[in-house]
Amino acid sequence: MSTPNDTIPSRLFKQAERRPDAPAHHIKSGGVYRPKSYRELADEVKRLGKAMIALGQKPGFTVCILGFNRSEWAAFDVAAMAAGGAPAGIYTTCSPEEVAYIVHHAESEIVLVEDAGQWAKIEKMLGELPRLKQVVTMRGAPRIDHPLVASYDAFLDKGKDVTDEAFFARIAALEPQGLATLIYTSGTTGPPKGVMLSHQNLAWTSDAAQKLVGGAAQDCVLSYLPLSHIAEQIFTIHGCITMGGSAYFAESIDKVPDNLKEVQPTLFFGVPRIWEKFHAGVQGKLKEAKGAKKALVTWAMDVAREATAVKMRGRTPEGALALQYKLAQKLVFNKLKAAIGMSRARTCVSGAAPVAKEILEFFASLDIIVSEVYGQSEDTGPTTFNRGNDMKLGTVGTKLDGVDVKIAEDGEILVKGPNVFLGYYKEPQATADTLQDGWLHSGDLGQFDKDGFLSITGRKKEIIITAGGKNIAPKNIEAALKNHPPIAEAVVIGDRRKFLTALVVIDPAAAGELAGSPGADLDKLRSDPSVVAAVQKAVDSVNSTLARVETVKKFHILDRPFTIESGELTPTLKLKRRVVYDRYAHEIDRMYEGAQDA
Repeated sequence: MSTPNDTIPSRLFKQAERRPDAPAHHIKSGGVYRPKSYRELADEVKRLGKAMIALGQKPGFTVCILGFNRSEWAAFDVAAMAAGGAPAGIYTTCSPEEVAYIVHHAESEIVLVEDAGQWAKIEKMLGELPRLKQVVTMRGAPRIDHPLVASYDAFLDKGKDVTDEAFFARIAALEPQGLATLIYTSGTTGPPKGVMLSHQNLAWTSDAAQKLVGGAAQDCVLSYLPLSHIAEQIFTIHGCITMGGSAYFAESIDKVPDNLKEVQPTLFFGVPRIWEKFHAGVQGKLKEAKGAKKALVTWAMDVAREATAVKMRGRTPEGALALQYKLAQKLVFNKLKAAIGMSRARTCVSGAAPVAKEILEFFASLDIIVSEVYGQSEDTGPTTFNRGNDMKLGTVGTKLDGVDVKIAEDGEILVKGPNVFLGYYKEPQATADTLQDGWLHSGDLGQFDKDGFLSITGRKKEIIITAGGKNIAPKNIEAALKNHPPIAEAVVIGDRRKFLTALVVIDPAAAGELAGSPGADLDKLRSDPSVVAAVQKAVDSVNSTLARVETVKKFHILDRPFTIESGELTPTLKLKRRVVYDRYAHEIDRMYEGAQDA
């Protein structure tokens, strides 16, 4: 049954009408991926939506979803929207207190959880969740004997007395500017805020994304990044439904490398840390090549570097380069890309945080063009995009068609367009601060070049103001430091201080190689003279490119990496600077002991 309005739920039912047997989802079961058709997905969404209606959910309700990427996650999400509600995803790494905060703040009466472990977080905080009526467990979860908890299949049956007409009437009543979903920011500072996205936001952005990547029904993605994040939702849920493509659900984060090789997705999205891990792994393998094999790989990478540079300018390699390029693909790249799961990848994207230009250049030399996207939850994901045939590495691309982007006098990036959010849920002051005259104040600093390519120069709230009154953006300095082995992470400090210093995390493999102690722990490696000398050399190299006030005068090597579990990273792997500053206050103060000048 088709509907007159254009929303993600209505698009799902149109796909089910047009291509009922086409695969919408692929789920790993019994060691193999098994398809779920558009007809099956649409029927499941309808049954879930009817169950929500049967539980008394009126238009404007919310539900929360807490679990790793699963078919049930996506179905529940679309069902809530279809029934006139708004789903809110919760990161699986959230503590019981953080989970309760979001469920309470969203005023959700229904929560979908993946398993007993996620239910335990809810159970612990039940005293603070008086509105909660129903907890639903995903398929495969053990039976939980609690009056609030229902299995997935039992929940599906709760709506059997609600008519199809009542369900489709809910879809037909959806307004383009009505609330469709809540994206709770992972919060580098303070409690998370609920970003309100409309049905138009989701539909328009999905259309824009399809156009940018040339998406079609034959396309498939591997879903593995948190579905609580808007970028993964656009790829896995809204974008797939819009183009009629299919989503393969990874078994777990640890299984992503194996699942990638099985699926060989045509579209692939990764955050910088994913690309950095790929880079380290492939580079390690390439270093093992010796003699003729090494010469062949070096030649192929040189050819790919030249060919991809031509392609990124919107042209096709010709003449001798075209012949060499074809041969390099046959002898090297076809095998290499299949080995990492990229043999069919037509569009690869990096987003959610800055990625080093050198990483992108490395992948271009492997015949893999990675397009950097810039945006935020508040504009449904994308603001600018590096199109594969019109690209400048080191920038975040040009603005999306139909979106206005300008730079304010203080350098802040401002955005206006059909992708800009409705505001923050129950946060009028925060909304007024961020949305002014229809312009989204991004909080990011940037500049356009003469060709319209945007570069991110920093974050307003992260700007360091030294004791001498100089304004310095730390991100670019940190990114430059990370380009030098063995530095894996760097945090620049200097707010209200006389000069800049840095906390450094080293890569154990690279540091172990330098120290001649492979397998040694970080605590031992960080004091090794060879490792300390390598870090100092890296700092000196970066300093040589900077103005004097931007140079890093001292550094301290930490004994462990930053992690989500320890609270230094958000679930989308962004640094929580305030947590790092507080946790390492003693080490920071020691770097400034006896300091005389800048």
